[in-house]
Amino acid sequence: MIKSELVQKIAEHYPDLYQRDAENVVNAILDEIIAALSRGDRVEIRGFGAFSVKKRDARMGRNPRTGEKVSVSEKVVPVFKAGKEMRIRLNMDGADA
Repeated sequence: MIKSELVQKIAEHYPDLYQRDAENVVNAILDEIIAALSRGDRVEIRGFGAFSVKKRDARMGRNPRTGEKVSVSEKVVPVFKAGKEMRIRLNMDGADA
């Protein structure tokens, strides 16, 4: 599912909400998650999961095409860990899904 499909589903689920308003809500939520992660905060949505950031140290990598060694700088990457409720629902045997 892409963001526009999510906006469409929300607009269908709430017929009194205009599609542009649903898009504004989705954008606001995603912007706040991004802002919190950029500050180094952890974002937890109960029943869904938790977003956090991890720091990857600088290292020596290699170019897979040439085999040449290249320096890879340190970076911060987003990490998502699914919540318990989501894991349970994903692993159901089709019953009550």
